[in-house]
Amino acid sequence: MNPISVLHIDLFQAGKNTSDFYFNTMKNHLVVGHRHIEKPHRHDFYAAVLFTKGVGVHEIDFQKYDVSEGSLFFLSPGQIHSWELSEDIEGYIFFCSQEFYEMHYVNQKLRNFPFFGSVSFPRKLQLDALELKKNITLFRELGEEHQAKNIMKEGLILSLMSQIFINSTRLFSKDFDTQASAAGLSYFKHYQDFENLIEQHFAEHKSIAYYASLLKISSKHLNRIAQTVVQKTATDVITERVVLEAKRMLMYLDESLVEIAFRLGYEEYSYFVRVFRKNSGMTPTQFMRKYKA
Repeated sequence: MNPISVLHIDLFQAGKNTSDFYFNTMKNHLVVGHRHIEKPHRHDFYAAVLFTKGVGVHEIDFQKYDVSEGSLFFLSPGQIHSWELSEDIEGYIFFCSQEFYEMHYVNQKLRNFPFFGSVSFPRKLQLDALELKKNITLFRELGEEHQAKNIMKEGLILSLMSQIFINSTRLFSKDFDTQASAAGLSYFKHYQDFENLIEQHFAEHKSIAYYASLLKISSKHLNRIAQTVVQKTATDVITERVVLEAKRMLMYLDESLVEIAFRLGYEEYSYFVRVFRKNSGMTPTQFMRKYKA
């Protein structure tokens, strides 16, 4: 099996001095990056993609999303993605490194935005006409500033990116606000903390009790938070993260299934297979056959 390539911003930055930020129209991007992005691949940067015309399918971490006018996608480092797009596709795309953003916004981590930090949140927003118009304006301003040679250029680029991220977070959280207005945003904050802890410990710890103790809440309350925010049990959230990592490893590591299971904390391979099949509807072997290059 061919390993999944990891793309860096400088691959798309021919002739540019900086590799911290990249902006392009989708038409130009598909030309510039064609040899890099025609197959499933990963990034070591954060990305946002807005489609303004055309249709297609965008697959992110083995989840397929429809592409149409108003589709806005967010990608985090390490995610595997690919797409099939119509020839009349149009839109905008930008990348930024974690260092570029967080060096200036010390107290605002990119992972704190739900579409970058949460495995359980969808990676797509479908914008209505008003929100699409607003985002087109922001993306265009971002592109113009990227091309210009103005003083405090980086500051305005960061400001425009933040507006896109904050507006999108508010749209993502609309449903949550309706469901959990009584609980308040503390549920959302607790859930983000829960997923941050999973990211650190999922290979070694898979019990609700472990994470509840770190959060200083009961297992029952942690389950209530997960059910409210993402309509899943806390155990489901933990298992989804483990299985996602298993899928990524199956795609890009040249190791046996037993070795991958052991890396993820499963000493019994048969139990790992049962967990994988229950979560994804197929065995690890069937998964590899499906996605094998």
